[in-house]
Amino acid sequence: MTSTSELQSLQEQFAQVPGVAVTKGPGGLTVIGIVNRHAEASIALHGAHVLSFQPRGANPALWVSRHSQFAAKAPIRGGIPICWPWFGPHPDDPAKPAHGFARISQWTVVDISGGEDPRVRLALTDSDATRALWPHPFRLELTVTLGTGLDVELLMQNPGTGPFTCSEALHCYFAVSSVDRMSIEGLHGCAYLDKVAGSARREQTGPIAVTAETDRVYLETTGDCVIVDAGWDRRIRVAKRGSATTVVWNPWVNRSRQLPDFGDEEYREMVCVETANAADDRITVEPGGEHRLATTLSIEA
Repeated sequence: MTSTSELQSLQEQFAQVPGVAVTKGPGGLTVIGIVNRHAEASIALHGAHVLSFQPRGANPALWVSRHSQFAAKAPIRGGIPICWPWFGPHPDDPAKPAHGFARISQWTVVDISGGEDPRVRLALTDSDATRALWPHPFRLELTVTLGTGLDVELLMQNPGTGPFTCSEALHCYFAVSSVDRMSIEGLHGCAYLDKVAGSARREQTGPIAVTAETDRVYLETTGDCVIVDAGWDRRIRVAKRGSATTVVWNPWVNRSRQLPDFGDEEYREMVCVETANAADDRITVEPGGEHRLATTLSIEA
């Protein structure tokens, strides 16, 4: 967590940047707010976590649980967590943090720029703490750009002498009017692993309607998804780059009640459509190499 002196230093450094505000957010976490004539967004240094994206005059595009733990060692439930360097439980050691350590690490500010397209750049590098969990040198940089939509790009670099392999996701939680009044287009004909059914392999037919617990890993898909929300009369387009996997998740009734940072009825308000490389679509980065994973969110009538 950022100290009071570090927070004050950031506030002084970026006080004159138009459309940018550095504040103490929920749980005392340092939050960077950016705004332009199209929309506003906010990003926490904890986990380089995008907390919000809201176009002007519209409902929020991202959802955050009212029960989320805004604490230094806990992930934030909602927004856009960064799952890295593994997705889901660790493949060999379930005691290690689910979805990796990037989302529960304190990131540092590289740069913040204002203006018509304000941009925030945050970084995370390996340390004794990360090497105890994953024995590789690395550098991550997250760039969040607010234009007419929101662009989020995760750059991973390998400064080491050997390759590393990882899985990853920009785990987007989207706000919807009601889960039973929305559908997800763009995955027709795609094969997926149904994790609710023991990772059975299936094929998507038509749009996705969420009517029960849903946890699906769609494989070998690089196209856009569109969340069609009849209740709010809008479409959220989820475009992506550097991703071959899309994950769709909603905990539904029973799973919601098992999650301590998720309200019993909040499953009605959200759906996850995640830009990822997971399951068979893991990424290997050679020494001196890099990989970029990105998503662009935009609102359509």
